[in-house]
Amino acid sequence: MGAECGSSSNTSCSFFNSQGFMETYRIILADDHTILRQGIRRLVEEIPGLQVLAEANDGLELLSLLQHLNPDLVIADITMPGISGIEVTREIRKLYPEIKVLILTMHKRIEYLQHVLSAGAHGYLLKEDSHDELAQAIETIRKGRIYITQSLSAGMSEYFSRLSNNEKPLIREPITEREKEILRLIAEGKSSREIAGSLGISLRTVQNHRANMMQKLGAKKTADLIKYAVDKCYV
Repeated sequence: MGAECGSSSNTSCSFFNSQGFMETYRIILADDHTILRQGIRRLVEEIPGLQVLAEANDGLELLSLLQHLNPDLVIADITMPGISGIEVTREIRKLYPEIKVLILTMHKRIEYLQHVLSAGAHGYLLKEDSHDELAQAIETIRKGRIYITQSLSAGMSEYFSRLSNNEKPLIREPITEREKEILRLIAEGKSSREIAGSLGISLRTVQNHRANMMQKLGAKKTADLIKYAVDKCYV
């Protein structure tokens, strides 16, 4: 397989098979902002050899589409209702390991990038990046490599150094896995009583976990917990 890409502002990437015929690279888009999603679709379809099979409004709709569509690549936002782009990535990697995932997001923090790569994504691109960089990201992933936005790639040297030494990335979490589970439900609007029923634990246990998280995170009110959950991509 080969790829040809121009370097002008009208960059185009075309993929060819061993017989010299252009291969169609199939893509599904997932973003809950319709206007933005349609704009991305127009950009993608300007690149020869790329085809958008479908669009999804959220992660659950995306997983439903994957039951009967077979894309080569999914381009998804991190923050979507129902299930986050990171959780969707984990599900795709588990259920459809042959499908690649490119995360397209507004979040510039290295921490988000680390979470995305740990979930198994093949690329991380910012929504503010150029059309040229979108084409470059798709081409890179198409060739079997990982693409990281130029805005963050310089800060990832430690991450990849630790990976090459079979060490876990430094992603420090002040809260426990159980607290994280409860925090996710809080961010989804569940009451303490509903969380207790959902997890099969006592109301007092939920309240204790909530109080511990408030203390650990320096939160003054529930809105602070929800903001933390969103910032950490738990929802």
